[in-house]
Amino acid sequence: MKGKLVGLLLIGVAAWGKGLGLVSSIHIIGGVIAVGVFLLLIAVAGLVGAINHHQVLLFFYMIILGLVFVFQFGISWSCLAINRSKQTDVINASWWVMSNKTRDELERSFDCCGLFNLTTMYQQDYAFCTAVCKSRRPTCQMCGEKFLKHSDEALKILGGVGLFFSFTEILGVWLAMRFRNQKDPRANPSAFL
Repeated sequence: MKGKLVGLLLIGVAAWGKGLGLVSSIHIIGGVIAVGVFLLLIAVAGLVGAINHHQVLLFFYMIILGLVFVFQFGISWSCLAINRSKQTDVINASWWVMSNKTRDELERSFDCCGLFNLTTMYQQDYAFCTAVCKSRRPTCQMCGEKFLKHSDEALKILGGVGLFFSFTEILGVWLAMRFRNQKDPRANPSAFL
């Protein structure tokens, strides 16, 4: 049941984010919806296996849920373990790969100019900045600091929520294994399983 709720939640959040224009990348939206559909299908397979007491379906449900646990556990710990300097490196590398249009969108939405004041590229970024803060004040806050603040909060939340749900997945594997080893009440009483 948890998988169905998480799957529907992922699909709904992706559609909501696209509808409000919070996320402009169709690849991110498509990825989140694909993961939501995958989790929904896994939950339906587990539900059908439990209702019909289908041994093979429950076995594959346990295996897939165990693999999801391993990946989710690893990613959750990675989110919690990444330090500020690594976040700075990732943001810095991403900034210079982005198109100018994407940089302009980020500067306008976060109301900041440039990334970090570490290079002469900052002066060029600041010169072409179209954020509102530039017209109100002589200097704007750098985008890198705002990105770090948001990414740090997001990584902590994602890591904590992912860790919580990874342990509920282990509980689901254990319950499916216990239910799979029970005798089917509709079967012949003299049958072995």
